[in-house]
Amino acid sequence: MSDPDIGGFSKANLDYMSPGSTGSPNGCARFHGSISTELPRNNPQVQRSGYAAWRTLDRPPTIFGRSLWDIDPYTYLAMRVKSDGRKYFVNVQTDSIVPTDLHQHRLFARRPGEWETVLINWNEFVRTNHGQAVEPQTEILRQSVKTVGVGLTDRVPGPFELFVDRIWATNGLTDEDAKEDGRLDKWVIKEADRSEERG
Repeated sequence: MSDPDIGGFSKANLDYMSPGSTGSPNGCARFHGSISTELPRNNPQVQRSGYAAWRTLDRPPTIFGRSLWDIDPYTYLAMRVKSDGRKYFVNVQTDSIVPTDLHQHRLFARRPGEWETVLINWNEFVRTNHGQAVEPQTEILRQSVKTVGVGLTDRVPGPFELFVDRIWATNGLTDEDAKEDGRLDKWVIKEADRSEERG
């Protein structure tokens, strides 16, 4: 998904990268392209451009009906990523009564250019609609998660590249992940990360 859908000129691709080709032992996704803020000349109704995004596919239905993710037992969304340092957002879509609602949170990369594990507390996601925070704020419908994805909406022209090794729900990092990421406590984000979020 990117702004060519409305006549824009950004380019976005989501490619599969084979194990070992990016420094990860696993296969991973490469989200890349270029952002353009140029507006379509033949469509004056379009006032803003310059975005790109992707999301997971809907889960196939079962004999019992629609299949959704239940993340209620977990505290965090975890992502193993290698970022270029741009301002990406994590988007969570639920089976809500407003289908265009998304719950969003910044994807804070502590070490751009290196593989790292990012933890986001489910309670810290913000309910939005078309990129704007809406009221009343409501928690994510934890038993009815449809998709998870990543978007880039900083409207800064130029190339972007984000690698995603895996996405999962968890109650904390394993000892191996915590050691690899240099965290003080495997259950929480380092204080340096939290100060970045406050800034």
